Amino acid sequence: MLLNWLSRRLAAYLSKQIKCHSVRTSTWAAIQASIKPGDVLLVEGNTRISTAIKYLTQSTWSHAVLYLGPEANLGLSEKGEDRVLVEADLEDGIRCLPLSFYRHFHTRICRPVGLSEQDIRKLIDYSKSRLGHQYDLKNVWDLARYLCPTPPVPTHYRRSMLALGSGDPTRAICSTFIAQGFQSIRYPILPERLADSEDDADSDAQRREYFRIRHHSLFAPRDFDASPYFDVIKPTLEQGFDYRQFQWAE
Repeated sequence: MLLNWLSRRLAAYLSKQIKCHSVRTSTWAAIQASIKPGDVLLVEGNTRISTAIKYLTQSTWSHAVLYLGPEANLGLSEKGEDRVLVEADLEDGIRCLPLSFYRHFHTRICRPVGLSEQDIRKLIDYSKSRLGHQYDLKNVWDLARYLCPTPPVPTHYRRSMLALGSGDPTRAICSTFIAQGFQSIRYPILPERLADSEDDADSDAQRREYFRIRHHSLFAPRDFDASPYFDVIKPTLEQGFDYRQFQWAE
């Protein structure tokens, strides 16, 4: 009981926003027009725990959200907007949100290729079945240790620090919820084989680390960006960018 109370207090502390500088690379209208059901929206977060995740993964992206679209019938927000996103939140657990929740964040759209309508329906059913499940609070304590400005963690060990938590199937860790959804339809995320050479020990170690992380079904947001099986969507280009029409300041 005491541990749960302390964990909730720590989760609230880690969820507090902090000042950070990020630049949005797409307009809100372009994102709305480009995103499709099944897409993974990566987010550069601005909370304390985002700092730890970005440090450990050496990536811009600290959070991943699954877009299911209005057809998923996830209900309406308090402002009357369709809830079209599903995510694992530190305090609220797995919840659904309107797309506008991340309107002012730096984001990236990663799109699985060739999903059928049946695949989308399975992702929707899977997501709905997980709504209300809680974030793995044991992982909160694990991540909290890496919030100092320069944690003493060697570079080649940082990625594996996310492979922590209780392993309780009713609890989620960051983008694990989304990764397991794609696993349920047998869609790959991490590469089956990383490029390597016989005399490259670092590459061999990296490959073993990726296989170990994947075996435990623990994924980081950047894995969707790095995956060769997800297309990176540039909303500005999707809307028909023509450099000849670009307005330069005199």
